[in-house]
Amino acid sequence: MKKFISTPLVVCLAVVALAVGSSLATAQERGSRGPGMRGPGMPGRGPGIGGPGIVEAFDQIDKNADGKVSKDEASEWFWQRLARADADSDSALTRKELEAVRGPGQPGGPGRGMWPRPGRPMRGATDTASFERSTLPKTETEKKILGVLEDMYQNQGRRMMNVPPEDGRLLRLLTETVDAKHVVEIGTSNGYSAIWLCLALRTTGGKLTTHEINAGRASLARENFKRAGVDQIVTLVEGDAHEEVTKLKEPIDVLFLDADKEGYIDYLNKLLPLVRPGGLILAHNMSPRQADPRYVEAITTNPDLETIFLHMEGAGVGVTLKKR
Repeated sequence: MKKFISTPLVVCLAVVALAVGSSLATAQERGSRGPGMRGPGMPGRGPGIGGPGIVEAFDQIDKNADGKVSKDEASEWFWQRLARADADSDSALTRKELEAVRGPGQPGGPGRGMWPRPGRPMRGATDTASFERSTLPKTETEKKILGVLEDMYQNQGRRMMNVPPEDGRLLRLLTETVDAKHVVEIGTSNGYSAIWLCLALRTTGGKLTTHEINAGRASLARENFKRAGVDQIVTLVEGDAHEEVTKLKEPIDVLFLDADKEGYIDYLNKLLPLVRPGGLILAHNMSPRQADPRYVEAITTNPDLETIFLHMEGAGVGVTLKKR
């Protein structure tokens, strides 16, 4: 005689199985947070994230004048690398592993269960992954510049704290949209984001003033500007931007902040009067992990400004309009 299991019993067994599975996952996650932060797919003192461990990777990051890697540099490298690991062809870190690394409710991005499953976007969001395409060059000159950007991203980006390509495209799009004639950038690095800005400035007839405190990075940026053929529309200012920006007198159409996060509020206070009505202030690394609360407060409570935050699944970009 066949035996049948009642529906309520099946439901109970399913709930128990889910609870056990969740407990095991939590235990595994806690176990991965030991010394060295090593766990499945986690960086530590051995291989991880499709390349060198995080300790070895720090050797690739330019050090400060005192020979040490700053907290900002370490944090930015780590979270940006995790954010784009899923998309890197050379990375073994899957979206599921990235979820486990960040853990439930961890700052710096979605926690467990918040990433959209394949074919299932997050609530209130659209899964645009299938819509994305690489930038298509309209002219041979643009094709050459995009080739330089690709080379920089592949061969220089990971040790220069560059913005990801999608953020570079956003910079270009917004700059060209407002028909910018003068863009000011704080934090040149090797010139990667600056060249994205120059893609727009070539068509608007504008120019870029960019600031970099590190002489080595500034030298590399100049080489990259020449390679891309945009050096004639770029003025690179070496030195402490907190002091150098006080020398600026011309109106600013777009201000891009990508330097010391605790310095954003100072740059804003000094340069906001120069930003024209209808101009934009763009700030990189605006994730909850890295953004300075004072800056966030300043751009979200001033009635003269309107701010939205984009690309928050990655480094995060704050887009602020100075109202007319």
